[in-house]
Amino acid sequence: MKILIVDDSETSRLLLATVLGNAGYCDLAFAESAAEAFDILDVGNPHAGEPDLDLVLMDVLMPGMNGVEAASVIKSNPLLRDVPIIMVTVSDDEETLAAAFQAGAADYIKKPVRKTELRARVASALRLKEETDARKARERELMDLARRLGEANRKLEELSNLDGLTGVANRRYFDKLLQREYQRALREGTEIAVLLADVDYFKDYNDTYGHLRGDDCLKEVAGAITRAALRPGDQVARFGGEEFVVLLPGTGWEGAREVAERIQENVAALEIEHGASRIGPMLTISLGMMSIKADRSVTPESLVNMADCALYDAKRSGRNCVRTGNRDHCTMQDG
Repeated sequence: MKILIVDDSETSRLLLATVLGNAGYCDLAFAESAAEAFDILDVGNPHAGEPDLDLVLMDVLMPGMNGVEAASVIKSNPLLRDVPIIMVTVSDDEETLAAAFQAGAADYIKKPVRKTELRARVASALRLKEETDARKARERELMDLARRLGEANRKLEELSNLDGLTGVANRRYFDKLLQREYQRALREGTEIAVLLADVDYFKDYNDTYGHLRGDDCLKEVAGAITRAALRPGDQVARFGGEEFVVLLPGTGWEGAREVAERIQENVAALEIEHGASRIGPMLTISLGMMSIKADRSVTPESLVNMADCALYDAKRSGRNCVRTGNRDHCTMQDG
């Protein structure tokens, strides 16, 4: 363990070094003044790392800055706060000792130094430093473990919110987000829109091309829908089967229709062959949209229900189109 001896007297430094060397402490550094000690300790460097030092033996009476003042400066550095300082003094008057301990000294030794006392006090201070270092290492390990556990929990939470096939949000997360965004829209008196999208004749697609191709198709459609929802607050989720839902906070009719039309354009641009479709040779999508200014007479669930009615209307109208909902008239039907 490394010990720094700070004393302006060469004789005192030699005496301390001899006693410590005979006790097995061979890694010693020396300074003749507080300023020289600060250079060795890198006190003024804000980018300094952990100090390669375990103990300071500091003479109290030195030219320039005395040992008590120097100890106070050393202890004010967070990186050096746990390095014990033993004051070496010719005087044991109460005022000097009180000032030394107030400055952060851990112990003191009276000159002339007695070998047995020096070895005992140094050994005690170094044990304290070892215990402190071990505690800090455990704390760092615990903090690192807590950080890694936090990251793992965040990843698990993210995975629990995602649809395993398409990678967009799942129904569970959408339902939770819908409640939160609707409550915010109520507080702020803003509009909120929901789009429901259904891949046209998807069962026929699966029957014709197989479920693996069907899974790939849903992944591509999910990507096309996600690319149409441009704002950070817009959320795409898989609603179930071949249905997707888009939540658009702060969005009125015009904005919702723009998103719906972009979805249709993006899906058409995929040019996915659908030989079993009754619309055309390529895959298409139908959408129902609903936008309202949030109020307490409408629940989040009824907002989705109105978008679903609009989607049914799109299917009944021949599919491959966008239809808008009506809050005054919506009857649930199979389709």
